[in-house]
This record gives sequence, C-alpha cells and structure tokens, in this order.
Amino acid sequence: MTRRLALVSGHFPPSNLVGAQRARLWSRYLPEFGWEPVVVTGDPAEYEERPDPDLERLVAPGLKVIRAKTLSTRPVRLVGDIGIRSFWGCYRVLAKMAKAREIDFVMVTIPSNFLAPVGRLLHIRHGLPFGIDYQDPWVNRWTGNEKPFCRAWASNKLAEILEPWSVRDAALITGMAPGYVAGMLERNPGVASQTVLAYMPMGTAPEDYALVRSLGRAPFLFDPADGRFHMIYAGALLPAGFVVLDAFLAGLRTLREQAPQVAGRLAVHFIGTGSSPDDPLGHRVLPHARAAGVEEMVDEHPHRIGYVDTLNHLMHSSAVLVLGSTEAHYTPSKVFQAMLSERPVFALLHRDSTAVAMIRSAHVGEVLTLTESALPSADAVATSLRAFIERPAHDAASVDRSVFEGYSARESTRLFAEALDRACARGGP
Repeated sequence: MTRRLALVSGHFPPSNLVGAQRARLWSRYLPEFGWEPVVVTGDPAEYEERPDPDLERLVAPGLKVIRAKTLSTRPVRLVGDIGIRSFWGCYRVLAKMAKAREIDFVMVTIPSNFLAPVGRLLHIRHGLPFGIDYQDPWVNRWTGNEKPFCRAWASNKLAEILEPWSVRDAALITGMAPGYVAGMLERNPGVASQTVLAYMPMGTAPEDYALVRSLGRAPFLFDPADGRFHMIYAGALLPAGFVVLDAFLAGLRTLREQAPQVAGRLAVHFIGTGSSPDDPLGHRVLPHARAAGVEEMVDEHPHRIGYVDTLNHLMHSSAVLVLGSTEAHYTPSKVFQAMLSERPVFALLHRDSTAVAMIRSAHVGEVLTLTESALPSADAVATSLRAFIERPAHDAASVDRSVFEGYSARESTRLFAEALDRACARGGP
C-alpha cells in the first residue's frame, strides 16, 4: 500500500541553497519505496537569494510541488528567514490536506528551523503523525552567538524555546548523522524513548552528473587547459571551520617555501564562501589568505554560482578540496559532490566525521584528520599536498564505485522510507 508524505522544506528548486537538496533528492526516490511525496515549500518569487533555473531540470518528473503563500521582503524587510515568512502559508496548505485525508505523514526538513513547529501544530490540531529532519543542529554553541542581544544570540535563544516544543510528540527524528541530533536528545531525553530515530547522509544522484555532462558547458572561473593545478572548494564555511581553513592556508605557505615550483602551479578556488549568497564583495577567505601570506595562490568567488555550474566546475577541476570543522558530527554534503565528480579529493576532516570512511573506502583521495584540540601541522599539510599534486592523473579505474551506492541519495531515501514505515507502525508516541 502506498502512503502519502508531505515533505516540508522552506527552500526547493529553483532555490540554490543546500537546504533545498534534501527534499529534492528524497522526493525523487520515495515512490520506489512505497511513499508518494508532495513537497510543500515557500514561494520562489519571494526568495532573497538568486534562483538557479537549471535545478528545476533535476526535480523528479511529475512531482507535485505546492508553493505556499510567503510574506515578501519588499518594500520593507521585516524578517528574512523563509521559514518565518512561509510558516502560515505552509500550515494552511498542510491543514487543508490533513482535513481532506490527502496525507498520512508530514516531515519537516530544517533549515529553515522556524518551519519545524508546523509539524507538531498539525499533530495537535489534526492528529497527523510528524517528523523533523536535521540537516544541521538547531541549537548551536558557535563562537559569536554568545554575545547578548546580537542576532545570533537571539536566534539561539529562540531555538532553545522552540525546539523542545517542536520535537515533543514527534513520531520520527532523522539527521545527516547521529551528531546532528545528539544535543537535542541530551536536552530532551524523553524524545529518544518515544520516537523513531534514524540517520542517513545527503547522498548524491548520478542523474545530476548525467545532466551536467549532457550540457557540455565550459567552466567560466578558470581555464582547465592552462597547465595549472586547479583545486576547488565549493560551499559555505561554518564558524567552526575557519580554524581548519587557517591550517590549510598555513600548509600552502609551507608548500611554497619547500617546493616553490609545485606551489607555483597550484591555484585554489573558493566558491560560495562569502558572507552572503549574492554578495560579490563579501569575501571571507581572502582576508585569511592575506594574513597567511598566500593571497596569490587563492582565488575567492564569494557569491554562489548555480548548482549545475558548481558540478560542472568540479568536473573540470584538477582536484576537489573538502574542509570540515572541529565539530565531530559535521559531515559536509560537498563530500558527495566530490566523490561523483571523478576528480581526486583532498580533505581535512574531523577524525570522527563519517566522511573520512567514505573517502578512504572509495579510494577517491587523501584525508588528513583533526580533532577539536589538534589540527594538522603546516608541514603535514604541505607534505601531503605536494605528494597529492605530483602523483599521476586521477585513475578512475582505481575508485571503488561499489562504495558509492552505500552513500547514494537512493540509499539515503531507502533508509528514510524504512524509518517512516517504523514510525507509522508504532502508531505515534
């Protein structure tokens, strides 16, 4: 028997934010596992970020997507978060479907975190079982959000109030990895005893890469035939990731001192790492590169480019750079993009990150590990990077592609569907 699932996501294609990908990928494969999805999301006409029309080509054919009414930020911007602006629009859509018995379960994937309460609200009003998917932890202990009355502090305080209310009575809690929900479970011990818990990575769909290859586009941020070794980092940097960035940049400086000819070939490109998705002047990496004395080796394109263009640049690069954070739970979703780009991967990751085993078991690249208190030395980074650059071209035949299936979006969706089945079999808390 096919069950009907409402997937609630503040952003969805053509949104270019990473938060849109979870619902896109799940909705592609859910019908294979007995669930018919409908996506309820905000109105793209009210997105503040530049959309990526190419992304709509990657949405499953025939998928029902409902764009709920969303408050505008024009002419006066009272609040920017899409979850707040689309909350009542999404709730009305979902309540109407619940009354008509058109859905059997509602799953909210966060961020946007402020959409999370809609699940429990529907449960209280209509008895509908619900779940919350943590793409990131909701309550964070990052440097900078402890300063009283700043925006980050206020957001975290609000999260401390809303999260306990939102997760109460949840039939299902999922996350990218156990660490993504560990803090919530510590603060709310009753949830673990009454709720189905399941974890699955983002994964990547091979169909995405097939589309990119079919377009035959040339990269526009560098010339892959200019004889240089182009390494790309694509995506945001978390607050706890900047010390990892500094360790990498220190390694670049040491590499230049020890092997200037190798360093002279290297060009490291950072894409979408700025302070705002659409600000071409919001550089956050270049100041660190300047402080490390390696500005000439680093190029930063701070604003985002389209998801399809990002994959295209990865596929035309010499290598993909992955920088993690000092938080053990963090598993960068960019790891999956890197694994299927058919380019070698150079990574600095927490030793407990699940991405370490992914990269090593698939034989797709080099990983240097770190902990909260111990980062790789500049010499270690330089030595590994020199060997990485000087080794022969990437040999696709040496990659264990059988490992990919275990980390694919399809496998992630299978695990999600099994968790949904268990949650429904329990009959709710």
